[in-house]
Amino acid sequence: MEHFVVSARKYRPQTFKDVVGQQAITNTLLNAIENNHLAQALLFTGPRGVGKTTCARILAKMINSDGNEREDEDFAFNIFELDAASNNSVDDIRSLTDQVRIPPQVGKYKVYIIDEVHMLSQSAFNAFLKTLEEPPKHCIFILATTEKHKIIPTILSRCQIFDFKRITVKDAKNYLKHIAEQQHVEAEDDALHIIAQKADGAMRDALSIFDRVVSFSGKHLTRQAVTENLNVLDYETYFKSTDLILDNNIPELLLQFNNTISKGFDGHHYIAGLASHFRDLLVCKTPQTINLLEVGDQTKAKYLKQSKTTSQEFLLQGIALANDCDLKYKTSRNQRLLVELCLMQLASITFDGEKKNSSSHFIIPASYFKNKGITPIPVKKPNTNKELQANMPKPFKPSVINEPVPENIKVESIENDVAQKLSKKRPKIILNRQSKTTSGLSLSSIKKKKEHLIKQMEVVIDEENLPTDSFSESNMQAAWEEFVIGLEKKGKYNLASILRIDTPKLSSETVINMVFPNSTNKVEVERQQYDLLAYIRKKLNNFSVTLDITVNEELEKQYAYTPIEKYEKLKEKNPNIDLLRKTFDLDI
Repeated sequence: MEHFVVSARKYRPQTFKDVVGQQAITNTLLNAIENNHLAQALLFTGPRGVGKTTCARILAKMINSDGNEREDEDFAFNIFELDAASNNSVDDIRSLTDQVRIPPQVGKYKVYIIDEVHMLSQSAFNAFLKTLEEPPKHCIFILATTEKHKIIPTILSRCQIFDFKRITVKDAKNYLKHIAEQQHVEAEDDALHIIAQKADGAMRDALSIFDRVVSFSGKHLTRQAVTENLNVLDYETYFKSTDLILDNNIPELLLQFNNTISKGFDGHHYIAGLASHFRDLLVCKTPQTINLLEVGDQTKAKYLKQSKTTSQEFLLQGIALANDCDLKYKTSRNQRLLVELCLMQLASITFDGEKKNSSSHFIIPASYFKNKGITPIPVKKPNTNKELQANMPKPFKPSVINEPVPENIKVESIENDVAQKLSKKRPKIILNRQSKTTSGLSLSSIKKKKEHLIKQMEVVIDEENLPTDSFSESNMQAAWEEFVIGLEKKGKYNLASILRIDTPKLSSETVINMVFPNSTNKVEVERQQYDLLAYIRKKLNNFSVTLDITVNEELEKQYAYTPIEKYEKLKEKNPNIDLLRKTFDLDI
């Protein structure tokens, strides 16, 4: 197969009239050159690959052109190009300002092209500002950048700004078609459209992609060759996926997704492309927005045809599901399962059958596919009891030798002798059947556990008929004291002391109120309140009794915790304690 190499630099514009998609800028610059109204500082801004540096070189060549020079003469001595991405220091700008003072040897102007000017450091910008404010009459500066917002305002205020926009897909495709005709390459319209769309508005990238694809495909450039070379999914993949989704055919949809993954495509790329496909179908629903569809004529006809079979509600819901899957893809640990669930939910949107609900996470039940003839893989059931018994190995039975016994020997005497010898050799083992336990894995034990659970489930507490006898506050306090005494007998002195901090009182007929000096006491009582209430309810025969605990921080000051606080409390009760401490020089 013959291979062709198309040089991207060779097919870049040579004049302003050849600049694709930048007619407004070219006309303005041409008029400025003809009328000698060109500013001394120009700023070209726009996305990458739209031709900013190329236009700067063409302009630098045309500034010194008077129409009499040869075709290959480009005034290279008057054009200076500086890459600010790699020369962004103060020393680089200082050497540039030293060159500015020297007038041109040939021609009228010296042109300085500074590419990626936003990469200059802050000190380099300040060093360049003085020269830009008062440039010599023989100098013109052309600055090119993709990020205009990073340039300081003092530089922007001294430049004439030209905003380069992205080249449209249609213009890029037409220019690629022109190159294909010059190179005698037969290219399908959809193939060129995919290249132009992949370039994302950059003609330089479009030429590079075209060069690469032609080198592999030769003179005949097809849509399939372009999609395989650029690793992009064909439109047909999404058209087929949408048809399967509309038909609620989940099995075929999952098989198609598996086939796409096996070709080396990423699931994230697939689901993002499916969301874009739904967006293009939604665009085709309204005649005014069809121009937003950047595809070829043949593909546009397919979009219009499929958009008629889809509803707007389905497309909006499908875009929402696909976009949600796109956002969760990177954080998901099982990314393939995430995409498959999304596809099943998409295929269930238009389903109108059994168990249909309004949830967006609905998935068609398996019975639907069973009714359509899609049966699951059969699973072999376990054998019945009779088959298990038939397959069980038979117990070993010793063979009996049928030999005649002599008449003079009695059989009963022989059996007695053998039994006596065996009893002497080994002790007799007696099994106590009553104490024999059942294995936890046996059927009988499982059956007993099941019966025990059923008995427990049958016990139902009738809360409405529980007793609610009336009681007095003294009866409640007596029950409270009995519970505290029981705690002390069990060794729970800490909880008992906390329950004795305050005397329980009835705030209503069945509500017991307790006041504690801090929240620690409250938490400790709340942990044990179930046992406390169970005891008091049973003692008072009233199961509607509740506990209300409050915290009063002012009471905390009444309690002594540290040795000093205890000493102060004792001193308040008996001032002679302080005299005793001073007399014997005691420490607290």
